[in-house]
Amino acid sequence: MSFNSCRDRHCPKCQASAAQRWLEARQADLLPVEYFHVVFTLPAPISAIAWYNKRVIYGLLFDIAADTLRTIAEDPRHLGAQIGATLVLHTWGSALTHHPHVHGIVPGGGLSADGERWIACRPGFFLPVRVLSRLFRRRFLEALQAVHHRGDLQFFGEYTGLADPATFARWLAPLRTCEWVVYAKRPFAGPKAVLEYLSRYTHRVAISNQRLVAVDERGVTFRWKDYRAKGRTRYKTMTLETGEFMRRFLLHVLPGGFHRIRHFGLLANPVRRANLAKVRDLLHVAPEIGPSPDDALIETRPAFICRHCGAPMIVIDILARSAPIRAPPMRRGQT
Repeated sequence: MSFNSCRDRHCPKCQASAAQRWLEARQADLLPVEYFHVVFTLPAPISAIAWYNKRVIYGLLFDIAADTLRTIAEDPRHLGAQIGATLVLHTWGSALTHHPHVHGIVPGGGLSADGERWIACRPGFFLPVRVLSRLFRRRFLEALQAVHHRGDLQFFGEYTGLADPATFARWLAPLRTCEWVVYAKRPFAGPKAVLEYLSRYTHRVAISNQRLVAVDERGVTFRWKDYRAKGRTRYKTMTLETGEFMRRFLLHVLPGGFHRIRHFGLLANPVRRANLAKVRDLLHVAPEIGPSPDDALIETRPAFICRHCGAPMIVIDILARSAPIRAPPMRRGQT
């Protein structure tokens, strides 16, 4: 028996089929070049006020990270090319703490300013992370100051005083000199590895069912990874009181309609198809031949796949929701 999916994007059980469909659509976007993984992380003080301003601050995180990548890539001292990027928002740490950051998947190169040449980056190296970090810090703080001036930020509890412009300016001052974490991992081992990585990250939620160990009178026990430890001691278990577990999980519920996967530059939705066709032409790569419209009408991919055998599941009946069964009314004096 398979119960109806709630289809909520924060549900750990309802994202597998959505992730698979998204990945199949992205296969046509892959290029025969190196791909790099870049991560932009917000410092803890800004993460604290992001709890109350998710739409504004997460939106800034996307826009400033993408703008930083494109600005440094267009600089002739670095790459001198127009690039594209896919950014995925994550807001959690392994222990369900609030840790907003974006994962960027970036092709290793871009189009020249005139759009007539493909400029590849150096093998194994994309852009200098220190330069990215400095520019990301400066532009994010400038944008944060601007949205505060417009009155778009809300403050509660111990942060209520930050509504005052002078207090907010003093609060921002230390953030202009501390290090902001931006790092780049080694390039992926080919386009297939990119898809395998995306399948783990695009539709992930704050916790998966596999990490849950027990739910009992003590609370909820789950596995987590301590990145400060080394070796096997990294993997630990934690037990939280049920209310605290739910509080931590709900920290990562996004505002309605907020997109947590976004494409920028050459990969932006309105221009992606034309740009990819031009890049493939410059790289002398034959475009993949997809199914014709007639074939698509004849054969459509099933929406439900058995997770055990991989065979398509055929819907034989849909049960309409009925009224809940109610107990008979109790007589007066009856307990």
